[in-house]
Amino acid sequence: MISRRDILVLAGSAPAWLASSATAAPATGNAPRLGGAPTAFALRMRAARAGGQRFDIVEHCHNLGLGGVQTNPPSTDPEAIRAFRSRLDGYGMHLICDPRLPKERSDLDAFETQVKAFKEAGAVALHASITGRRYEDFDAVAPWKKMFDGIQASVALAEPVLRKYKMRLGMENHKGYRAVEQAAWLRRLGSEYVGVCFDFGNNISLCEDPMDTMRTLMPHIFFSHIKDMAVEDYEDGFLLSEVIMGEGMLDLKGMVAALRQKDPNFIFELEMITRDPLKIPVYTPKYWATFDDSLSPLPGRDLAKTLAMVRKNKPKSPLPHISGLNADAQVKLEDECNRKCIDWARKNLDL
Repeated sequence: MISRRDILVLAGSAPAWLASSATAAPATGNAPRLGGAPTAFALRMRAARAGGQRFDIVEHCHNLGLGGVQTNPPSTDPEAIRAFRSRLDGYGMHLICDPRLPKERSDLDAFETQVKAFKEAGAVALHASITGRRYEDFDAVAPWKKMFDGIQASVALAEPVLRKYKMRLGMENHKGYRAVEQAAWLRRLGSEYVGVCFDFGNNISLCEDPMDTMRTLMPHIFFSHIKDMAVEDYEDGFLLSEVIMGEGMLDLKGMVAALRQKDPNFIFELEMITRDPLKIPVYTPKYWATFDDSLSPLPGRDLAKTLAMVRKNKPKSPLPHISGLNADAQVKLEDECNRKCIDWARKNLDL
């Protein structure tokens, strides 16, 4: 299975491959604030890798009429950075980059080299998503806490470099910690350069209402991964799936309006991940292994609220699946889902 790290590596600038013959026209007027996250194009990247090619995410997002991209320059070489920035500037696209955060002090020089290069490439912010799914990765609260403590230490090491270059880092809420845990950490850190890349749907897996997640994290949110979500019962809990915008249960208009009230130029990155639904096994002991009443509580009322939400919001159509499809069919489905999301966002969200 292709990993998130693989996706970020494969998303680097390279000759265009598998370019769609039908491209969406960009929005008129100012450049649209909807960009593309690499996970929205994971199936194209996988197909490219299988064919011995690299995927040019910049060209693909431009062809779709998107106003930005989340990717890294091909290298930190000054000439490569200048050429990369020139292409983005020519397309009028914003840039968000994914640095490798330092784990030790010995990593700081390499981290600073990256941050400096990304700023010179025109990056408006940085993104990091360095947790897995806590209910899958851990069998007890202590190892989960060790992981979370390690992330906090890593970001504390990185913060002086971010401050030096005035570069904001958005830590994605990525199924590793609940919103109250992330917000409490960021308040303790107290840095204007470390905040949140707000993912619209991830914390449903941790029994949170998406609007509650947004309200809790709002003071710290820098930019967002936008998507719509659908849910469905299964024997061990519920299924969670990204779906075409407008076909899910999220109040996308309300959430976008709230984020734009915070920042009229707020940036959204499309993250319509086309895959089989995720299993959220809330009826199993392992799911609860990392939730501790003193260290990391998950109140029963939140579980009850989530289960009621699942039962109330039956999917409008069958949840997307890619298992059983060949590579070409998977790419075709991903293209269709992304294109429909972009069209809906333009018509309904002014993106």
